[in-house]
Amino acid sequence: MNVLVFDIETIPDVEGGRRLYGLGDLSDSDVAQVMFQKRREESGSEFLRHHLHRVVAIAAVLSSGDRLKVWSLGTAESDERDLIQRFFDGLDSYSPNLVSWNGGGFDLPVLHYRALLHGIQAARYWETGGEDTAFRWNNYLNRFHERHTDLMDVLAGYQPRANASLDDIATLLGFPGKLGMDGSAVWTHFQQGDIAGIRDYCETDVLNTYLVYLRFELMRGRLNPDGYAAACGRVRELLAAEDRPHFTAFLNAWPA
Repeated sequence: MNVLVFDIETIPDVEGGRRLYGLGDLSDSDVAQVMFQKRREESGSEFLRHHLHRVVAIAAVLSSGDRLKVWSLGTAESDERDLIQRFFDGLDSYSPNLVSWNGGGFDLPVLHYRALLHGIQAARYWETGGEDTAFRWNNYLNRFHERHTDLMDVLAGYQPRANASLDDIATLLGFPGKLGMDGSAVWTHFQQGDIAGIRDYCETDVLNTYLVYLRFELMRGRLNPDGYAAACGRVRELLAAEDRPHFTAFLNAWPA
């Protein structure tokens, strides 16, 4: 079985903000501040609505048989359309089971709006059984199907008041949790040109999600204790072999 754990990082869609609010003469930074202010007036929070986010990084962990890989899609120079196209092309080609933390509540709706904006085709993702009857009973769009498991949603029993943050759960389980950045800092890092740092941060987030997923698989009996220990060992081996600074920091923050 192919399992693809994924995570996205976003910034304000300043071009969209210009169109919606008639802000053509303002700088990107000023447009973003107007967007944040309008959202504060609306909700008391600066966290923008889904359709006003722009994707700047997508990271994934792929587990397929004996193969384990963690990477960021595209390159630091890839534009948003390329990143999203690569994500949906992978689903079209391999139909993996998706795993996320709040992917149903955030990542996938953002990807829907941005794919719509860019005219991206994603036939396999949107399949619900009309062309492939196997997708009638297990597709990416149904909340209770396993082709996409939103760990936050499932562990909360589909009760929003029981939701927890990935950082809290990862840390409680003895995993590294957030390292050096969080989602609120992505816009600042983007303005500073630190796309590489954002991509590295996204990769550590998706590693935390994968490790929580392994514990979930242990809890529901799909991994026995030895299999769980072996799966965690594979992650450690992969990160050590990659020998990249953010992976080394992740290992150092993950007690043996």
